[in-house]
Amino acid sequence: MPVVKTSLLFVITALAEIIGCYLPYLWLRQNGSPWLLVPAATSLSAFVWLLSLHPTAAGRVYAAYGGVYVVTAILWLMVVDRVTPDRWDVIGGLVALTGMTIIMSSPR
Repeated sequence: MPVVKTSLLFVITALAEIIGCYLPYLWLRQNGSPWLLVPAATSLSAFVWLLSLHPTAAGRVYAAYGGVYVVTAILWLMVVDRVTPDRWDVIGGLVALTGMTIIMSSPR
């Protein structure tokens, strides 16, 4: 799978997971409607399905996906929570992406 396509799939997968977890958070912690659980379940189902689209071993996909998830969550922090990441967030995100790159690009 080409790098751009794989990366885009990872980002969409991360958004599905974050949304699937954020909506119950709104319900539980922010007095949101219980109806938020319906799109949350749909989003988490999409997350699982999206992870299954990768052609390599599941464990490798999960490990590499974690790096993209970390960076996507930091971007979520900025855009949705309106919190500016500090240098440790940025460094951690870069380390996670470096790990993802090593896992996905090493010769097999």
